[in-house]
Amino acid sequence: MWPGEGAAWHFVHVDKKTSEILKENHGKAKRGFGSIPIEAQIGKTKWKTSVFPDKRSGTYLLPLKAMVRRAEQIDAEDTIAFRLSVLT
Repeated sequence: MWPGEGAAWHFVHVDKKTSEILKENHGKAKRGFGSIPIEAQIGKTKWKTSVFPDKRSGTYLLPLKAMVRRAEQIDAEDTIAFRLSVLT
């Protein structure tokens, strides 16, 4: 979680294996900040966003909008499952 005014930014680490696949297959088509455009799904909630590389962990980070956290009742300490589809 990254602190901010009002609602804090929340990010989830994409696991190392999936991050390696993303980098290998889509890392060359990256956009600003090394991001890869994706569609994410948690529960019934789908949204378009990007994953961003995290040099410290060697994985990608998925930002979780407040709307998604509210809709899926996600708290900062929760472990969640999510699906990613790369947008071309």
